[in-house]
Amino acid sequence: MILPALFFYLFAAVCVASAVMVIVSKNPVHSVLYLILAFVNASGLFVLMGAEFLAMILVVVYVGAVAVLFLFVIMMLDVDFTELREGVLQYMPIGLVIAGIFLLELLLTVSYWVINPGTTKTITAAIPTNVTNTEALGLVLYTKYIHYFQLAGMVLLVAMIGAIVLTLRHKANVKRQDINVQNARTPEMAMVVRKVAVGQGLQDADAAEWVK
Repeated sequence: MILPALFFYLFAAVCVASAVMVIVSKNPVHSVLYLILAFVNASGLFVLMGAEFLAMILVVVYVGAVAVLFLFVIMMLDVDFTELREGVLQYMPIGLVIAGIFLLELLLTVSYWVINPGTTKTITAAIPTNVTNTEALGLVLYTKYIHYFQLAGMVLLVAMIGAIVLTLRHKANVKRQDINVQNARTPEMAMVVRKVAVGQGLQDADAAEWVK
């Protein structure tokens, strides 16, 4: 039992330190790299608890997709961090007040939070032992907690639509497609048939209309 305990404290310590460095680091690229390190150590904790499926999902989804996407977006955007830091002192008092309120709430929660000894006895469904970890998670998630799962999906959908609406910008001099106009086009509107005599070309007006 000594070796699993050592790995637990190692993963936990590195995970907490990485989470702190995500906030403290001044370079956003370094913050994303520390975030990836925190995810990897969190997946190690899941492996120690026997939840290898959650560990794999954490690495594949969060490290392989979300964190790497954050890293590419930050590296591709030309952000002037000097300009962003100019308003730090202006909003520092408000930030300190909000941080103090959150810290007070956290201390009150930790001070008066007591785990009920009968919590483990309130499990209504027996944990299956003859199935794999992934199958057991699917049986619980898609049967008893299916409504919560669908509700979480709706929340993510609303967040995605909100992000699209906030970042959508309409420019005046940019040509955009109108689906209704395209669907209403007829063959007569789409093409013009011209009879051109041998050895002669189109007139200037006809040529301009043809190109148009």
